[in-house]
Amino acid sequence: TQSRASAAMTSPAPQSGTREVNGRTIVLPIFNEECAYTGITLTRYMIEFARANPGMVELESIFASIQTATKTISTLVRRSSMTGLTGLQGGGGSVNVQGEEQKKLDVITNDVLKNALKFSGKMGVLASEEEDAPVSMEEESKYGEPLKDKEVIFEEGNKYVAVFDPLDGSSNVDAGIPTGTIFGIFEEGDVTCFVDDDPDVSASEQECLAATLRPGNALIASGYVLYSSATEFVFTLGAGVQGFTLDETNGEFVLTHPDIQLPPRGKIYSLNEANRWSWDPPLRDYVTAIQKGEGESGVQYSARYIGSMVGDVHRTLLYGGIFAYAADAKNKNGKLRLLYEAAPMSFLIEQASGIAVTGLHRIMDIVPTNVHQRVPVIMGSSDDVKECMKYYEEAAKTDPDLKARCDARMAPAEPVTA
Repeated sequence: TQSRASAAMTSPAPQSGTREVNGRTIVLPIFNEECAYTGITLTRYMIEFARANPGMVELESIFASIQTATKTISTLVRRSSMTGLTGLQGGGGSVNVQGEEQKKLDVITNDVLKNALKFSGKMGVLASEEEDAPVSMEEESKYGEPLKDKEVIFEEGNKYVAVFDPLDGSSNVDAGIPTGTIFGIFEEGDVTCFVDDDPDVSASEQECLAATLRPGNALIASGYVLYSSATEFVFTLGAGVQGFTLDETNGEFVLTHPDIQLPPRGKIYSLNEANRWSWDPPLRDYVTAIQKGEGESGVQYSARYIGSMVGDVHRTLLYGGIFAYAADAKNKNGKLRLLYEAAPMSFLIEQASGIAVTGLHRIMDIVPTNVHQRVPVIMGSSDDVKECMKYYEEAAKTDPDLKARCDARMAPAEPVTA
């Protein structure tokens, strides 16, 4: 190792100190020295984080599992055209619970990430975009009594809930356009629940499912992995946002973007403008203003849109601006899923000093009513999102239907269904 001052090649050092988030104190790891040839790896970052935060030590194993899975997925995506993994699952006709046709890689990547998390031994429940209902860890214990299925089991120790979209933007794979994985981690507490795929769940299973349906403000970690010209692993543990890049020469994620902070305002907007005439009027008016340079900044904005949430959010996170997949006449609640897409990304954006809303309300405060609930998403630089919100607030004064739709998402959760 070399001291930071004398190292010829180093990773930029992340900040140290403590942060308060969701009622818990997070101690940031300290890096006084590093290897000049490897930099600060994600493996080392998580070891140091676990040392600094003994109460969150199990996250080290969980992140190791996510690392393994996403490195595998990165390889599968890059080689998909050569290995026959492009195209639709089963030649077409395979549909997930969202009513979307599944790509071959949707199914494979879901299995890869689900198994990696399962084998960590730290998970109580997994919820995926590609699964009809949360998947329980109902395997028999190798070291004791068999676990009981379809029961609420109380046991000592920490258990976690993982929510994830294994391959966001999978429709882009065949064209070689960026895709990604999105994940969120909740601390489940003392309850380990087992919910099978039968939608006619029992009362005890409903209780478990309700415990799984947490608002974003209960997340303890979230992040995404971008599969593009490089494989980027960006995450938050509730104390800022760190970005790592996969070094393919040694197979390690290396810190390249420490303490990512969104600029207060950007010059890029990212939306699917094919839906423009179906958008809510306040969004249409806001976008028109920034296109013409008539917004608060007086700057004419540029449009950039990939069609993969991970790719569009990653660019927004680094360059600033605003990303949205908002409500429209066809999709009154937008298209992005609250649990596996909107909430994890909102946690990340807020930790980078950004804002994430549905139009009038904070996404992180929405309590899910079902596993696959959709919500409108508007997120990005704080000044840009605040400016957009002003259009919604003004419209809500004269459009009771718009206000009612926004407020309804914040209402207490109805009885839970899968």
